[in-house]
Amino acid sequence: MKVVIVGGVAGGASAAARIRRLDEHAQIVMIERSGYVSYANCGLPYYVGGVIKEQEELTLQTPESFWDRFRIDVRVRQEVTAINPTEKTVTVHALDSGKVYTETYDKLLLAPGAKPTVPALSGVSSERVFTLRTVEDTLRIRHFVEDQKPKTAVLAGGGFIGLEMAENLVEMGVSVTIVQRPKQLLAPLDADMASFVHAEMRRHGVALRLGETVTGFRQDGDSVLTLLEDSEPLRSDMVLLAIGVTPDTHLAKESGLRLGIRGSIAVNERMETSVPDIYAVGDAVEVTHFVTGQKALISLAGPANKQGRIAADNICGSNSRFTGSQGSSVLKLFGLTAASTGINEKAAQAAGITYDKVVLFPASHATYYPGAQSMAMKVLYEKESLRLLGAQIVGGDGVDKRIDVLATAIRAKMTALELTELDLSYAPPYSSAKDPVNMAGFMIDNIANGTLKQWHLADLESLPMDGSVTLLDTRTVGEYRLGHIDGFLNIPVDELRERLNELDRSKPIYVICQSGLRSYIASRILEGNGYETYNFSGGFRFYDAVVNDRALIERAYACGMDY
Repeated sequence: MKVVIVGGVAGGASAAARIRRLDEHAQIVMIERSGYVSYANCGLPYYVGGVIKEQEELTLQTPESFWDRFRIDVRVRQEVTAINPTEKTVTVHALDSGKVYTETYDKLLLAPGAKPTVPALSGVSSERVFTLRTVEDTLRIRHFVEDQKPKTAVLAGGGFIGLEMAENLVEMGVSVTIVQRPKQLLAPLDADMASFVHAEMRRHGVALRLGETVTGFRQDGDSVLTLLEDSEPLRSDMVLLAIGVTPDTHLAKESGLRLGIRGSIAVNERMETSVPDIYAVGDAVEVTHFVTGQKALISLAGPANKQGRIAADNICGSNSRFTGSQGSSVLKLFGLTAASTGINEKAAQAAGITYDKVVLFPASHATYYPGAQSMAMKVLYEKESLRLLGAQIVGGDGVDKRIDVLATAIRAKMTALELTELDLSYAPPYSSAKDPVNMAGFMIDNIANGTLKQWHLADLESLPMDGSVTLLDTRTVGEYRLGHIDGFLNIPVDELRERLNELDRSKPIYVICQSGLRSYIASRILEGNGYETYNFSGGFRFYDAVVNDRALIERAYACGMDY
């Protein structure tokens, strides 16, 4: 059997190695347009910033090591320009020599990946305007930074690559401005959770120009002007375009393969295309979203590698299935970690799913052990079935651990109530006896059984201010003085039982505290005395971050009481 693989990064390289492990005698040819294979796209910004010191550390394998270990014929700087499915051949152009030749195949695997989205804007070809997708792109940027020593940079786009590059440039002493048409960074997060990311970026001197549209670029001596639709141009020493990626599928289209959303390659669960003996994997393919069941494009290394393995299994005669992706991701930004899995509120609304959510601020580990850090956690679930839909967490230590637990729970099709039953490891330096994941489950359990009724930030504008409801802030007097929502009466939770006579039992009470815990305790006190209460999800800390976009509160309010 002869297998030709087009593309040698995550999906293609994984498939090649897997095929060899399954079939010692298969002839495997891997053709890669760039000069490198098996490299880590996710590590490229860190090489620019000098965190990854050596260029060799970016590549897991080389053409030589692929041959030595796997007997895989890797051809870099060569491009497949045409596919003839009838004759089972591909046309290859050797970019360095100019030679054009034909290669036969029994099985063909397409792993072309995605290319940076480069809009048709004036000045985009300037030598000071960069994209970052390949090792060659990385080397170009690093050489520019080392030689030109830029002092200012504009990053067009606020996704993973843009933010990672912003962090690395800032650490190198470059003043960074991010321009983004949407009014938030990091599309996998909801706007409220993205507020914490905005605060972190601003704390490190990154200027955010959100809701602004780039209309072009203009070279001006040793500077480049980023032209904006409704504002004065931004002058900088360099520009990075990081506004997203587009599936690189021109070859598939020209070969008559069926295409999916946004021009991606349509495949089935076996990673087979519409043409027999042609498979496709990675950022170029359309997948099924695990949570919604709808078609999606998810450009992440994890799914690409899994798809490569599955395609390899099926090429070699097995029957492996890709059951969908849920888009689990994590990002380091200075001292902050932002992570998500499953769907956010925007996606739930687009899919027509009736959902609810909880927002909480648990500590990374036991608060009595030094160094505990607060994290903002949002968990979405389907109202009727209590099926877990997604989660977003922003904070310091422990974010990655909790998002992986929640990602596993979603994959296992657990209900939100089953989070309460998870038997998770505990020691004071690592967690609390009631882990944040358990806490989310406790909160949802209370909502489901009627113990807890919530109100959300979106409800604030519609709250009556005519005295028909009571607005109650249960924080300390000192906390209240530092900032509060107008119209809220302040009665600290520890004084509440002695001051019940100040509250009208005939009026619903909307309660808030710093994180949602003390207000929940207040709600239970009030409910036990005949009042109707609604607890604010996320607390004043959430309100403050979202509405006022202030710096995050550094230390969580010490708690430890059960929900």
